[in-house]
Formats: sequence, C-alpha cells, structure tokens
Amino acid sequence: MSGVAGRYALALYELARDERQVDEVAKNLEAFDALYKESADLRRLVKSPAFSAAEQTAAIGALLAKAGIDGLAANFIKLSAANRRLFALPDMIRAYRAKVREAKGIVRAEVRVAEKPSDAIVEEIKASLREVAKSEIEIDLHVDPSLIGGIVVKMGSRMVDASLRTKLNSIRLAMREAR
Repeated sequence: MSGVAGRYALALYELARDERQVDEVAKNLEAFDALYKESADLRRLVKSPAFSAAEQTAAIGALLAKAGIDGLAANFIKLSAANRRLFALPDMIRAYRAKVREAKGIVRAEVRVAEKPSDAIVEEIKASLREVAKSEIEIDLHVDPSLIGGIVVKMGSRMVDASLRTKLNSIRLAMREAR
C-alpha cells in the first residue's frame, strides 16, 4: 500500500482495529463499492473534479444515509469527499481489503478457468491452495473461455498455468522447431 490510497486505508484500518470494527467497516465499504460499480452517476460524482468538495460531500452523505451505510466507513467516505480525495476511494477500498486480509493471514489467489466450476471443484481448488500457502485462501475466480480447458492460478508472485491453450501453444512451438 502506497500513496494516498494506502495512507488513508491504513489510517482507517488502524482506527477500525482500535474500535474493534474491522469487519463492520469492511462490510460497509463493500456495500459502497457495490453501489459504485453499478452506478455510472456515482462513478462520475467520485471521479469528476467538476464537483466541489461541498457538492460531493452533500451527495455522498445523502447516498450513504439512503444505503444504510454508517459508522466509521460512512465518516471515512465523507472525509474523503471533504478532503477532495473521493477520486482515490476505489483504491482506498482495495487497499483496506488487502490490509484486512494481511492482518487475518488470508492469502488471495486469482484463479482462471475455461468454464464455471461446480462448488465442489471450487472447494477442492481452495483446499489445494490452502495446503500450498499454509494459510487461509480467498479466491478471485474468473471464467475465461479462451483457456479452452485447465486452470491458471496466480498466488502472490507465483503463477501456475495448466491451461490447454498454453499446452497447445507449446506443442505448436515444438513442432515449428522440429521442421
């Protein structure tokens, strides 16, 4: 975590930890993030420098009240608006998530598969990754039909590509070299 987003997220995390509200803040930030992702108007309000701090603070305050987002998370979002840092809020939320995962010892893994796996397969993947990481795992699952089959896993700085697309490309290269 670095820059404005990292500093704000760390300050929020430390305050939430001291107040024993880490999970409540995370839940409220997730609710705001969901609203942000689904509303083009909210994204425009957050990113546009055309709105004054007062306009952003008033609009955000009304939105938070209507959405039932309160407490430390609401105060944090309002403070971000008042300080003209609302544009960095999506990064702040990501940085807060990362800090919570780090504090809880949860490792994040990005998993790409060719088609949506069953819940049982997802649990098998989690169990395998848990063994490797020796830690609790949070999976970010993406369906990517271009893989054709197999799986690609990124966990920290490690990546395992066991996709059919990669295997076919390897065969194709080997056949070109054999000519």
